[in-house]
Amino acid sequence: MTLSTTLFGKTGQTVTRLGFGAWAIGGSWGDVSEDDAKATLHAALDAGMTFIDTADVYGDGRSERIIRDVLRDRGGPRPFVATKAGRRLSPHIAAGYTPANIEAFIDRSLTNLGIDCLDLVQLHCPPTEVYYTPALFDGLEALVAKGKIAHWGVSVEKVEEALKAIEYAGCTSVQIIYNIFRQRPATLFFREAQARGVATIIRVPLASGMLTGKMTATSTFAADDHRAFNRNGEAFDMGETFSGVPYDVALQAVEELRPLVPQGATMAQFALRWILMQDAATVVIPGARTAAQSTANAGADALAPLPPATMDACRDIYTRLIAPHVHHRW
Repeated sequence: MTLSTTLFGKTGQTVTRLGFGAWAIGGSWGDVSEDDAKATLHAALDAGMTFIDTADVYGDGRSERIIRDVLRDRGGPRPFVATKAGRRLSPHIAAGYTPANIEAFIDRSLTNLGIDCLDLVQLHCPPTEVYYTPALFDGLEALVAKGKIAHWGVSVEKVEEALKAIEYAGCTSVQIIYNIFRQRPATLFFREAQARGVATIIRVPLASGMLTGKMTATSTFAADDHRAFNRNGEAFDMGETFSGVPYDVALQAVEELRPLVPQGATMAQFALRWILMQDAATVVIPGARTAAQSTANAGADALAPLPPATMDACRDIYTRLIAPHVHHRW
């Protein structure tokens, strides 16, 4: 399968616009065996994906180590691997975001991934005040000079944090939630990122699975699945779970979206294609728990562009049902 590609910001590297989000193969999405996790990643790479996103806290390093093992098994050209640092802090507070702490986390990720230099390290949704600490970003530049990281970026919860982060000249990328249920980044941030040559990594593209169209009012989730334990932000930002949309409202919106799905496509593929319509969306990183899901996600790239009437309908559903719950929060 040949997937669409694009330049990843200022790096000069080309990546597929559909990448692989490796949270689910690490943890917090119910049980995924190591064999299944490896098969899921293999399927994504077999489908042609050349971008992988992970973090040091996904399964306490499990996700990074699975990526290491799979890439060693495969050999050949190495995909671009982005990881994140900062959420290992306990408590997770701004004062913990020091150059020394971040370097220690990076050293651990280097070991987990079995490499000498990280392609990209992203601060992992730090508290807002961290973005106003220039010394930390100077520390990231020092790690580039040391050769421990090739590039640095940030993963944010809020549009305002993204806009602040890209004021730093060294910021290569911003990872942000953007999907049919979270459309605010398109109003200002994407334009500003493009103007600065900053890549965007689009996470939670399927709203924690809600935009697959497979959930119902009676769906249940394993106790160790964040969709069970983080509905109201009990463990981390509420916006990470179902994009912060109340479950019943999300179900109603999904039913209105259903008639818009092109014939022969799944709703998940439709939701991914909707994101790919946005030129400023550099790479989209849906997660997967099975090889079949990885292969199906890749299929979104082959869908025809969505017609203007469909895009308008998605915007209307967002404006009427979703925006009152999320637009001004994130």
